Amino acid sequence: MRDGLINLLELAFDKQSWHGANLMSAVRGVHAREARKSIAGRKTIWEQLLHAAYWKNVVIAKISGRSAWERKGSNWVKMPRPGSEKQWKEDVMMLRGLHERLKEVVKKRGKRLSEKEVWLVQGAAFHDIYHAGQVKLLRRMMK
Repeated sequence: MRDGLINLLELAFDKQSWHGANLMSAVRGVHAREARKSIAGRKTIWEQLLHAAYWKNVVIAKISGRSAWERKGSNWVKMPRPGSEKQWKEDVMMLRGLHERLKEVVKKRGKRLSEKEVWLVQGAAFHDIYHAGQVKLLRRMMK
């Protein structure tokens, strides 16, 4: 079960999968200028990324009892200002770090994961795929 959950997390986040873009491939090549651009009132790519990071942390906290979130806000977290390239890259790295932390928590808990915790981990993976699609849509709309 544990290895299957880790594989699912990786496929949704940064490993090649049959379904197309995973979350990291969806944001690959995006610069801060594009990431902070709002189109037709939709959430920005940056907001999508922060939202995915926030919910990864929620799953981490529910399974491990410890939050790794250092930002103000919840769910739809505000982008940093002024929204520089450096800040964008830092937020991408934060998301990567939370993803690695989630995998560590799953590995550590292993067979002791409850049914609800398995459901949460699966949900985190599906959430990444959903937001990968949102990011890809926003990128298409920018063209």
